[in-house]
Amino acid sequence: MSSTTTDSSPERAKPPGRHFEPDLRPMTRINLHPIASPMPVGFFAVAIASVIVGGMQLGVFGDDAHRAVALTILPAFVLQLIVSILAFGARDVLAASLMACFSGTWLASSLVLALEPPSGTEVLGVLNLVFAVFALLMATVAHRKRAMWFVLCVAVPRFAVASLFNLTGATWVGYVSGALGLLLGGVAMYAAFALMLEDMRGEEVLPVGRRGPAHEAVEGDLAVQLRNLERQAGVRRTL
Repeated sequence: MSSTTTDSSPERAKPPGRHFEPDLRPMTRINLHPIASPMPVGFFAVAIASVIVGGMQLGVFGDDAHRAVALTILPAFVLQLIVSILAFGARDVLAASLMACFSGTWLASSLVLALEPPSGTEVLGVLNLVFAVFALLMATVAHRKRAMWFVLCVAVPRFAVASLFNLTGATWVGYVSGALGLLLGGVAMYAAFALMLEDMRGEEVLPVGRRGPAHEAVEGDLAVQLRNLERQAGVRRTL
C-alpha cells in the first residue's frame, strides 16, 4: 500500500519552470536631490540670445556684425545645455527637451553666422522651420505650464518667420522676424524673472499660470511629489 504525501510549503508550491523574484520593495531606497530650479537661467538665455539676433535682423548692428553676434549667442548654447541636463535630473522631460533643442539651435545659428558656409543661410532656414514645428508640438502639451507655453507661443511664429527670411532674404520679413525676436526676448525675460522669484520664496509672486500637475508641483505636499515615483525614468527598468 502506497501513500502520497503533499508538501504545502511555498517552495514546493511553485509551478515548475517559473522564476519568482523576492519582493525587494521593503529594502529599496530612492534618493532625491533637491536643486535650485534651472529654468530661470534657461529662459534668461533665450531672452538674451533672441534680443541679440533680433537686433541684427532689425539692422541695429552693422552689416559686418555676423561674427560678433555669433560669438555673443554662443554662450546660450552652453547655458541651455546645462539647464537641459539639470532638468532631466529634475524629472521634467518637457523643460529638458525644450532647453536641449534651444541649445542645439543656438549652436547651429552661431556656427553658420561665424563661418558663413556655402548655402548656410538656406540650411539655417530649414532648421528654423523644423524648430518652429517642434515648438508648436511642445506648445500643445505645455498648456499647464503657462510661462513655458507663452514662450512657445511666441517662439513658433518667430522661428517660422525667421525661416522665411533665411529662405527668401526679403528685407521686410527680416524686420518682422527681428520684432518677433524682441517680443520673444521680453516674454522669456518675464518668465525667467517670475520663476526665479517663485523658486526663491517658495510661492508664486508674479503670475506664471500653473495648472494641474504643474500647480501641484509647487503647492502640493511631499506625497504629491513622490506620486508614481517607481515609474519614473531612472527607476523603472527601461526608458
